Amino acid sequence: MILLVTLVILVILSTLAYTLCVQVAARRHRGQFVIDYSIARHACASGLKYALASMGTLQFDLVSRPNEPDFSDVFALSEPQYQRLLEQAAAAKWAADSNLVQEGVGQKPPDRDSLKDAAQKDAGKKAAATEAGKKATKKGAKKKTAQEQSKKKAARLGDMNDVNDVNEYDLNDESLADSMPAQIRGPYGPPWPLVTEPMEFEIGSAKVKIEIEDENAKYPLGWVMIADEKLKPEVAAGWATFCEWMGYSAEEIGVLNEGLAKIGKTKPFKTEFKQETEAVEPPAALKSKITRPTPGAPSTIARRTVTRKPLTVEAQMDRQNKEYAKLLHSSIINKDLLSRPSIASDTRKESALKYLGLWATRQVNINSAPRQVLEAALTFGSAADAPKIAQEIVQRRQVKPVTDVNELKQAAPRYSTALDDCRAFIAVRSTVFTIRITAVSGVARVTAIAAVAKEGDKVQQIAVISD
Repeated sequence: MILLVTLVILVILSTLAYTLCVQVAARRHRGQFVIDYSIARHACASGLKYALASMGTLQFDLVSRPNEPDFSDVFALSEPQYQRLLEQAAAAKWAADSNLVQEGVGQKPPDRDSLKDAAQKDAGKKAAATEAGKKATKKGAKKKTAQEQSKKKAARLGDMNDVNDVNEYDLNDESLADSMPAQIRGPYGPPWPLVTEPMEFEIGSAKVKIEIEDENAKYPLGWVMIADEKLKPEVAAGWATFCEWMGYSAEEIGVLNEGLAKIGKTKPFKTEFKQETEAVEPPAALKSKITRPTPGAPSTIARRTVTRKPLTVEAQMDRQNKEYAKLLHSSIINKDLLSRPSIASDTRKESALKYLGLWATRQVNINSAPRQVLEAALTFGSAADAPKIAQEIVQRRQVKPVTDVNELKQAAPRYSTALDDCRAFIAVRSTVFTIRITAVSGVARVTAIAAVAKEGDKVQQIAVISD
């Protein structure tokens, strides 16, 4: 009986001790999370201030990619097709590196006789000169061996200018495997839609990452809510083209349109702005001077004058940008359907939300937009010719960025009318960018997204969303 009572007491004490330890650990974890979250939030705010202050000095230059696979169709590739595209990119990189080696084939190693002559002139440095000659000989032999190896690699590649046939080189070659890129380069060099390589640094115990994306390279979701009745057929055709590219069914497109129609009724999207005026409320000091009439006194009719002030086009655009930034990031948008992954693997994640502009952009950059966005934008000119014009743009921008729409018209005069009709919806450079700040401290993670309009070194903040 005594042993049984002792056992019960021990069980009760063990339970109490375990419960106390769990509560203390949970309290400690909650306290540590609050500390980590405060550090991450402070680091995120600091990173955002730094990024906004630096945007004016940054220049986002397009790069030439004549022998590289285009980023344009990555969204539509299956995983085996995507890996094959990476192999083609590796072949292009290897061919370029081999060409650089070929340029140095004619260089001769240091001449040993010249070293001996120098040694004879300076008898006191004869031993040093002899040793230098031996090292030069070894260096020349190594260089010759490296050149021979590069020639053998070039022979396996076949024609260096044709890197589309991945069957002409050995994928098991270690040097080729080492050159395999992790992702296909985008229009600015880093993977689409980044305009620069991500910046990573530490603030205290928090790790901060800054990414800048090209918003004009995405399909402006505000186009679906355009108020102009004349443009609605083209808008519907372009939006349907984009959704079909992303794999949505007719029923799913209808569900998306219902939510977007609610926003369009509340606040129609404008692409053209004219000078307007707006009513101005009288100052508070003037309102306080209004007194009630004395009872029995003769009544007089008081007239209130409404003051109106001009509203500039820039002010209207800025107001619409801020309003749509809130609407397009609200719960009205079916984010679950838009963010549904069309392709999910270890190397990439594709969804429609990745290719949608949610910051009230009005133009698409033809130099940085992928194919499905290009076709949707070019539908404003001609739905039938949009795929052909998009293909023309994709081929030209790989060699050299398009500097003017007239350049396209001269290169493809049969599409001049279509390009003129959609000129208001396309551009050759981007002016709207997204800054994404991610700060991690311990288990706490804080994210902030800011949209800015950039014209040269002038930067104007559109909106900031924190998570």
